Amino acid sequence: MASLWRYVLAGLGLAALLAGILAAVYLTAPQAPQRAVSEIARSKKTAHGLFVASFEPERGVIRQGELQSWLLTLKTNAGAPVEGAAITISGGMPQHRHGLPTSPQATGYLGDGCYRIDGVKFTMSGLWQLHFAISAAAGSDTVVFDVLL
Repeated sequence: MASLWRYVLAGLGLAALLAGILAAVYLTAPQAPQRAVSEIARSKKTAHGLFVASFEPERGVIRQGELQSWLLTLKTNAGAPVEGAAITISGGMPQHRHGLPTSPQATGYLGDGCYRIDGVKFTMSGLWQLHFAISAAAGSDTVVFDVLL
C-alpha cells in the first residue's frame, strides 16, 4: 500500500512540474499585438502615394482554409482607374514568421481599375499581411494590407 502512495505522489509531482513548465512557456511567449477592427483598413494610399488601393474578398466574406478570390482596385489620387498594371503579390503571417501557403496571382482586369487576385488562402486565424508591388504608367509603388482572421 505504501508503494502505491509513492506512485500517486510521484504522478502528482510530475503533473505539477509539467503544469509549471507550460505556464512558464505561455507567460513568456511573445504576444501578437492586438489590432482593433477599425485599424484593418481596406482602402489606403500606396507607400509613395502614387495610387489609392482597395482590397476586399470577392464574395464579401473572409474564409479560412479555402482558396478564394479577392479584388484589388487601383485608382489615381484624382480617382481615375489605373489600367494595365502589373501586380505581384507576397505576404504571410509576420508574428509566425512564415509566408503564404499559396502563390496568389493577379489573374484578370475587370475594368474600372479592379483586378482579380486568385489563389488567396489563409490556413489559420491571426494576422496576415498581403504585400502588393504595382507597376503602371504612373510608376511603381507598393501597398501592404492586413487581414485579421
